[in-house]
Amino acid sequence: MKQRAPAVPEKNPGAISTQEHALKMKTESLNLWYGQKQALHDASLEIYDGSVTALIGPSGCGKSTFLRCLNRMNDVIDIVKIKGDVELDGEDIYDPDIDPVQLRARVGMVFQKPNPFPKSIFENVAYGPKIHGTATNKSDLEEIVVNSLKRAGLFEEVKDRLDEPGTGLSGGQQQRLCIARAIAVNPEVLLMDEPCSALDPIATAKIETLMDELRENLCIVIVTHSMQQAARVSQRTAFFHLGKIIEVDDTTTMFTNPTDVKTQDYIMGRFG
Repeated sequence: MKQRAPAVPEKNPGAISTQEHALKMKTESLNLWYGQKQALHDASLEIYDGSVTALIGPSGCGKSTFLRCLNRMNDVIDIVKIKGDVELDGEDIYDPDIDPVQLRARVGMVFQKPNPFPKSIFENVAYGPKIHGTATNKSDLEEIVVNSLKRAGLFEEVKDRLDEPGTGLSGGQQQRLCIARAIAVNPEVLLMDEPCSALDPIATAKIETLMDELRENLCIVIVTHSMQQAARVSQRTAFFHLGKIIEVDDTTTMFTNPTDVKTQDYIMGRFG
C-alpha cells in the first residue's frame, strides 16, 4: 500500500484554478543538450499568470537549465542545443524574429547570488528603463526608480542614500535591489533562481512576502531547493528528476498526495 507523504509544514497561499488564470508561458517537448550531454528530456509545462510556480528537485536535475530556457539565457552558451517549443502568450520565443534583449525585458530574471551593478542604488534601478527607452525624461525616470524600489519593499530603507553604491547594501537588500532592477522595465514574467539561498531567515521572509505581493501583477517562476519555501510561496509545483518533469500539480496536492513514487520519495527525504 502506498504511503501518504507528510503534510507540508506551512500552508501555501492557496492553489490556483487554471480555469481562472490565463496561460502565460508553455513549454512542449523541450530538450536541451550541453554538447553531447542531454540535460532536459521532453520537458512540458504550463505556467499561469497571477501565480508562483515552483520548480523543485535534487541538485543537477535540470531546474535552473529549464528556467534559463524561458528567457533564452542559455543562448550565451556556445555548446547548447535546444529542441522543442517555448511560448510566451502563444508566441514562439525562439523564433528568429524575436529579439532576445526585448524578450528579457518581458521575462526578467533574479539570480541566486545578488549581483548589483557597480553603480549607485538609483542607477542600478534606472539602468533598464534607460536601455529600453521607457522613460522619456528625468522626472519619469525618477518616478520609475522610486516606484520600483517601493514595490521591492526597499525604498524606505534606502531613500536617503540613492546615490550610494548598491554594493554597499546588505545581502538581503542587494537581492531586493536586483528585484527592483528587474521589475523597473515592467516585465510580464519574473524568473527567480534560488533567490534566497544566500540570505538569512529574516531577509528570506521579506523576499517571500514580496513574491506574494508581486504575483498579483506578475507571473513568477522560482527554482528552490527548499520544499518549505515552495510550500509557502507557490501555487503550483513541478518536480524535476534527471532532466525530466516527473509531476506537476497544485502545491498542496503535490506535497500531501503526490501521484508518482519518485515525487513521494523526494518529498519524504529518501533522496536528494
